[in-house]
Amino acid sequence: MGQYESLKEDILGFSSLGAAALWEIPEARTVFDHFKQLLNAGLVRAAEKSGGEWVVNAWVKEGILLGMRLGRLQESHVPLDGHGAGFTFIDKDTYPLKAITLDNNVRIVPGGSAVRDGSYLAPSVVMMPPAYVNVGAYVDEGTMIDSHALVGSCAQVGKKVHLSAGVQVGGVLEPVGAMPVIIEDEVMVGGNCGIYEGTIVRERAVIGTGVILNGSTPVYDIALNTVYRKTAEAPLVIPAGAVVVAGSRKIKGDFASEHGLSIYTPVIIKYRDERTDSATALEEALR
Repeated sequence: MGQYESLKEDILGFSSLGAAALWEIPEARTVFDHFKQLLNAGLVRAAEKSGGEWVVNAWVKEGILLGMRLGRLQESHVPLDGHGAGFTFIDKDTYPLKAITLDNNVRIVPGGSAVRDGSYLAPSVVMMPPAYVNVGAYVDEGTMIDSHALVGSCAQVGKKVHLSAGVQVGGVLEPVGAMPVIIEDEVMVGGNCGIYEGTIVRERAVIGTGVILNGSTPVYDIALNTVYRKTAEAPLVIPAGAVVVAGSRKIKGDFASEHGLSIYTPVIIKYRDERTDSATALEEALR
C-alpha cells in the first residue's frame, strides 16, 4: 500500500482531532471520502498478507474511525418495491448502505440483507437473506454468505469460502492495532459457528457445525498431538486443511470430578482428505 502513503499521513493527522474540530475542516471530509472509495473498491484493507503472514494496517482502521467522528446522525429510507414506507435506518451519514449495481456482479438475494458502505464484495459473492456485512470487511470472489450470517467490521474473507447459516465472523475495529478475523481461501464454516478475536483460519480448513473459536479457548489437535492458543504476540491460528469439531475436556479439581464436569473446547480430529473434499464440494451453479 505504499502508493497511499500521502493518504495515510492525512488520515493519521486528522485522527488526532475530535469530532467538533473535524467538522470545521472541509478537507477532512474530502480525505475520508477518497479513503472510503478505496475501501469500497478493495484497494485498501484492514489487513493483508506480506511474506506469507498477515499484517494489520492500523491506519486503515484509523480511517474507518475517522469516518465515525466525521459523521452525523442521518435518517434514511429504503422503500419496498420502489414505493411505500419500507425500512428506516438511522446511522452516521458517512456510512450509509453500500451502493451496489449489476456491474458489481454480486448477488444479494431479496429478504433483508444489508451491506454497509466502506466494505468490499468481490465479483461472484452471494448473500442469502438475511445477512450483514459491516464496514471495513473484505469478501473475496466466489464466497457464499448464507442466511443469518454476519461478516463483522474489518474481517477478511478469502476466495470460495462458505459461511453457513448463522455464522458469526466477529468484528475487530478496536484497538486499531489488533488483528481482525481472517478466513483464508476455500474454508468451509459450518452452521452456527462463531469466529472471534482476531482468529486466523488458514486455507481449506473445515470448521464443523457449532464450533466457537476465540482467544480464550485452546484448540486441541489430536491428529498432530499439539495445542494451539492465542498468545500476547500472536492470534489463535487454525492450520491449513484442519477439520475442527466441537469437543470437551475434563475440568480439574475435586468438585469438578465429583460432578463429572467438562468444558467446551474445539478439537482438530483430522486434516482434509478426498472424503472431506467430497463432503464440502461447492456448487458452482450457486455462484
